[in-house]
Amino acid sequence: MAEAYAYCRRLATSHYENFTVVSWLLPRALRPHMYAVYAYCRGVDDLGDEAPGDRLALLDRWQAELLRCYDGAAREPAFIALQETIRRFDIPREPFLRLIEANRMDQTTTRYRTYEDLLAYCENSANPVGHLVLYLFGYRDDERQRLSDATCTALQLTNFWQDVRRDLDKGRIYIPLAEMERFGYGEDDLLALRFDGRFRDLMAFQVRRTRELFRRGLALIPTVRGRLQMDLRLFSLGGLAVLDAVEAAGYDTLGRRPNLSRARKALLALRGLLPLPVRVKGTL
Repeated sequence: MAEAYAYCRRLATSHYENFTVVSWLLPRALRPHMYAVYAYCRGVDDLGDEAPGDRLALLDRWQAELLRCYDGAAREPAFIALQETIRRFDIPREPFLRLIEANRMDQTTTRYRTYEDLLAYCENSANPVGHLVLYLFGYRDDERQRLSDATCTALQLTNFWQDVRRDLDKGRIYIPLAEMERFGYGEDDLLALRFDGRFRDLMAFQVRRTRELFRRGLALIPTVRGRLQMDLRLFSLGGLAVLDAVEAAGYDTLGRRPNLSRARKALLALRGLLPLPVRVKGTL
């Protein structure tokens, strides 16, 4: 068991840079379990995004390994650790299964007609992660999960608006097609990487709406205790800062990817450690 958790720790802290800041904020007793959950989440995403071969078949195998955790028969190191975490925190299988389903959707769906369709995807791709974190911290109620969903969906959408060009290179468009039509911007325009006033207005609308989701999710912070408050502030501040970067770039995410500088990230980390309110500008 110790070797299994050590494997998850190495995976989380050495291979994935965005885990390093969060890891030292966690209570020591929770760190192995967060490593196990993180290893699962990243593993299933890597299968859906990068694995060679039949990804649907690989995801089926991943699901079979997950279900063995619930039978007490896990075999792979990451799943041996996850099995113990599931047992200790009584985590239901639904959020884990929904993450697999999101990656199945990625193999077959490359366009989303409406914003509601995109939100349905986020229900599987992003929101389960927030539920898993809440389970680890001992929160199981529907209201906190609902508020967590607002933040997790906002983070997922922020990633989409930041990575329009990168996703396009993968053949995926996450901007709702009906809203592109509303702004008079066609799929052919996007494929041609045509940046103009139509695209700028379209992205400005997406950014304002996503800020509103962050604003709603902030209500979760005062309902939780201790270090989880800091984590939630960090994630919200980080997501809002990326939206600010998109805005500062004139909403041109076709030419280059808006990023945060190391200095900006350090400042955000310091702000996240302070018990100050998170302010959201310009929502719908």
